[in-house]
Amino acid sequence: MCGIVGYTGPRQAYPVLIKGLKRLEYRGYDSAGVALLNNNQLHLYKKQGKVAALEDHALGQDLNGHVGIGHTRWATHGEPSDRNAHPHLSRSGKLSMIHNGIIENYAQLKNDLLKKGYAFSSDTDTEVLLHFIDDIRENNGCSTEEALRIALKRVVGAYCVLLVSTDEPDTIIAARKGSPLVIGIGKGEHFLASDASPIIEYTKEVVYVNDYEIAIVKPDELILKNLGNEKQSPFITQLDMELSAIEKGGYEHFMIKEIMEQPDTVFDCLRGRLQPQTGEIIMGGIENNLDAFTQAKRIMIVACGTSWHAGLVAEYAIEALCRIPVEVEYASEFRYRNPVIHPGDVIIAIS
Repeated sequence: MCGIVGYTGPRQAYPVLIKGLKRLEYRGYDSAGVALLNNNQLHLYKKQGKVAALEDHALGQDLNGHVGIGHTRWATHGEPSDRNAHPHLSRSGKLSMIHNGIIENYAQLKNDLLKKGYAFSSDTDTEVLLHFIDDIRENNGCSTEEALRIALKRVVGAYCVLLVSTDEPDTIIAARKGSPLVIGIGKGEHFLASDASPIIEYTKEVVYVNDYEIAIVKPDELILKNLGNEKQSPFITQLDMELSAIEKGGYEHFMIKEIMEQPDTVFDCLRGRLQPQTGEIIMGGIENNLDAFTQAKRIMIVACGTSWHAGLVAEYAIEALCRIPVEVEYASEFRYRNPVIHPGDVIIAIS
């Protein structure tokens, strides 16, 4: 589950983005990055690891800019790495994009782009979508907004995307389907995020973007349109929760929140990974270590809390289906052991 933030307004964007990404850390992630737009130039900084590692990486760099987007990534297509972290940059150098979700037909889109001579610097479906939008933009001579609209009509899957363009230096263009997006309305400024936790300290007036809507966000203007290019009326909601309540989704505690989210969590895990037409299962990053899994002599699952319970379920399934011995260990105890590990053993650590 990725985290997304964006800002356009009079403030320096970088501190707003970093604070917002830290507010979204509870969602889980393996890398983080930001893109800042300043003097018609895009500056991208991204790093595998925590937001703190990103801050260290960006220290001493040009962090000026009043428009920016930020992202925490949970790997689906492509292993956790600097190059697979978001944001990504288009071939033209004019667009940068972040994305939460899974583009199910990315392989077909990528093949089409490869035939046109596009090169890819990452393994992500996000970079494929970005190049696809950029290709439409250049070939049709249209705006970023229109290119995004055309692209999304061909995209299969779930998405929440934020785009910034050197041709529209004060604007963030966003769209969503199946992944949440909240826009905070300030005085001459706007904030964008996956949920309200990065926004609430700046404003309590928010708009929840609906599926199949595109948002054109400027410091003093918010326009919503559907994929048919028809304007929609933003419905402004007043936040009446504190930060801790927002992070818990309005539930009394995190445990009940996780219980109630189980159907969506299962759906999100399968979406984009299970190909019903072919029966193929695609696990981002796994293909790089496929031999280790298929030749495993034993699997050890290390986890805590509800993740430990998930590991117990996996133990039954893996042993029944794969006939490979599985052990499930509590992570807080495992760290004090000196376990016997043999060549060919595989350890799965669940956060």
